[in-house]
Amino acid sequence: MPPIPPLPSVTVVLDRHDDVLQTHTALAAHHPPSGRITLHPGPGTTGETGLAHDLLVALGKPPLLPGRFPGGRQPAWEAATAWMTALPVTRLTVLRAHRLTARRTMRLLQLQARTGIHLTLVCHRPHLPAALHQALRTADYSVTADIEAARRHYYGTPTAEPPPADEPAAPARRWLTLPALDRLVSYDSPRPCTAPCTPPPIAWRHRPPPAPLTAPTAQRVAHRLHAATAHPRLAAAVAAALITGASLQQLATARPRDYDTAAATLALHDRARYTDGCAAHPVPPWASVFLRAAACFTRLVSGEDQELLAAPGDRTYLLHVAETARLRPPQPPAARRKGPAGRVEWDWRERQEAEKYEAMPVRRAWSSRR
Repeated sequence: MPPIPPLPSVTVVLDRHDDVLQTHTALAAHHPPSGRITLHPGPGTTGETGLAHDLLVALGKPPLLPGRFPGGRQPAWEAATAWMTALPVTRLTVLRAHRLTARRTMRLLQLQARTGIHLTLVCHRPHLPAALHQALRTADYSVTADIEAARRHYYGTPTAEPPPADEPAAPARRWLTLPALDRLVSYDSPRPCTAPCTPPPIAWRHRPPPAPLTAPTAQRVAHRLHAATAHPRLAAAVAAALITGASLQQLATARPRDYDTAAATLALHDRARYTDGCAAHPVPPWASVFLRAAACFTRLVSGEDQELLAAPGDRTYLLHVAETARLRPPQPPAARRKGPAGRVEWDWRERQEAEKYEAMPVRRAWSSRR
């Protein structure tokens, strides 16, 4: 294995006179597509979880994670770490660092240790406060009070601003109807493999493969999923459903080891062959960010033997994320709707198949009487 590169030194910027130019310069550097995040902690909060929520918001995500968690503790730091590992984030600038408690600063240092980001702390005081000084005792750090030196840390080298990446518009309210979601609530019952399993590439013998998303559609889907939830596993489950056409039960068979980053494949298991058996599915680049985040998050929270994606008990949360992103399967015509107008009917394909099978004996009986 190649040697692990050393962590970059933490930079402390002393803004001696709380100059508005320092704050504006740091805020102007915020551009996630270029790998730069500027965090402006919310006033009046001192808890560690609140700082993680602020970081998720800076990453363009809702601050809260849906679902139930052991001990009632929301794994916000684990989620922030996972997203910063998966996304091309290389620089984190934290304003108002003189207000950080020692524990909050330690959280940021742990985040740097796990992600390798360049961390810059902006202290709007002429001297380091005691809490910040205490937390930095074990860190390699440097101090500067020069605005140009600070700018280089906010932007990186070179200081010339690259042209901004094309960013899609804010998530539209228009639904994206995606046939690959037809089987998401299917009631097949595959189980994860207990013994080591290296599935072959998917052969699609029993059902047609889902149509690959066009580049513009994939961009819209990715943008909507990023904005819909901070939960890496739920976002990754929706992305995986779109590239595999699998049900939630089969998605839940995947473990972190089933996502092969180098080969860009996701293995799903089905020893009883309810569908296509155990098989490895190719992962397109747009979906790989979500799977990388889910793998990192699961290892931080649960370990290798827990679900990589949403579990069957997460069905309500998963569908809510998809609906928040305005993603749905094809819907029944108005005359055949079972629910109120405007509500997504996720089981329309299942109902169609059930009605077809129920009608078959009637047709046979009618044919035998002729």
